[in-house]
Amino acid sequence: MRPTMSELSDHSKHAVSYMTDEITHICRNMEKRAPGSAGERKAGEYMAGVLEKECGCRDVKTESFKEHPASFYSYFYFSMTLDCLCAAFFFIRPRLSIVFGLAAYLLFLLHFVFYKKILDPLFPEKESINVTAIRPCSGEVRQRFFLNGHIDAAWEFPINYHFGGIAMVTPPVLAIIGVLYYIVLSACKLCGAGAWTHTAGLWGLIFVPFFIIVAFTYNPKRVVDGANDNLSGCYMGITVLREMERLGITLEHTEVGVILTGSEEAGLRGAKAWCKAHRNDYHDVPTYIVCYDTIHNPDQLMVNLKDLNGTVAADRELGKMFLRAARDIAVPCKEGLVPFLGGATDSAAFTQGGFRSVAVTGLSHKLENYYHTRRDSCDNLDAQGLENCYKATIQMLERANGFS
Repeated sequence: MRPTMSELSDHSKHAVSYMTDEITHICRNMEKRAPGSAGERKAGEYMAGVLEKECGCRDVKTESFKEHPASFYSYFYFSMTLDCLCAAFFFIRPRLSIVFGLAAYLLFLLHFVFYKKILDPLFPEKESINVTAIRPCSGEVRQRFFLNGHIDAAWEFPINYHFGGIAMVTPPVLAIIGVLYYIVLSACKLCGAGAWTHTAGLWGLIFVPFFIIVAFTYNPKRVVDGANDNLSGCYMGITVLREMERLGITLEHTEVGVILTGSEEAGLRGAKAWCKAHRNDYHDVPTYIVCYDTIHNPDQLMVNLKDLNGTVAADRELGKMFLRAARDIAVPCKEGLVPFLGGATDSAAFTQGGFRSVAVTGLSHKLENYYHTRRDSCDNLDAQGLENCYKATIQMLERANGFS
């Protein structure tokens, strides 16, 4: 009798052991994987080799793309400058205070909420890497699933490391309020309000420390290991294909592939480059992209039906497909979204690029203490969280293949 996908679930602990060993190997034996770095490239090339040699994949593509990785988090320096100028010019030129305040909001919305590349030309160009691989099916191709994770790791968030998630979120929120405070106060002053505006402006200086603290949101000199965020996502897809190859399992009408993207932490740059390079590809049959990001806490496994700070709607059908699969095998999984100020996953870029995509995460969006900190190490992997997500993925592919 030919082996079936259900046998992959029977061997799930073996699969998790493989994931853990591989993630540990990359974290301990390879260079740090900052966006656009040599470490990111070497890790991508290593995983491409695994896909080619151990996973039965054809057409393993390693594609380079140009980007400006330093631009994304350097936003905070521009934000601090504009916020401080907004406060300072209230006292000497309120019209300019309004201009600087509105410029701060515009930069915040375009660069940090919608991930537009408006600051990129100001920073050095580097080269990053994407990897694409497909394991063929045995019969006519009727649908295709890509399992995605991003290769790179983040620069550390020192405030989250030392003080926790609430302390991390507080300065940017108060900065947003503080800029609005000075815009309104400047408007009142220009409209002839009394001397009280000057006194109020002096009280508003309590916001200035928070304007400055925002500039210390990240440490460009420390790159975290990124075991959970996001080698867990990379090896979720790689392990599925490797186990299919190891057990001799080939789906009849469903291709299963992996997309490993570079520089997600620099503003989804790899996924954006992949969509641009493949805008005319993979539209021959229904194609779905499941993006895994930070698969850790088994109590927080979540299908994110909105992404990019809650502004981009993911593919609801694909999301429901994963949710039903998880519930079929009693794996806890809930429906949610990447909230405002919560950032984004590669799913947002794939969706904007015209592909059907959804993000599956395994962490609280309230910034857990390992998120973008040195605690995101191979010693902090969660075997149950990895196993639950792996089994839900197998069930999703089995169900989908049955309906193909």
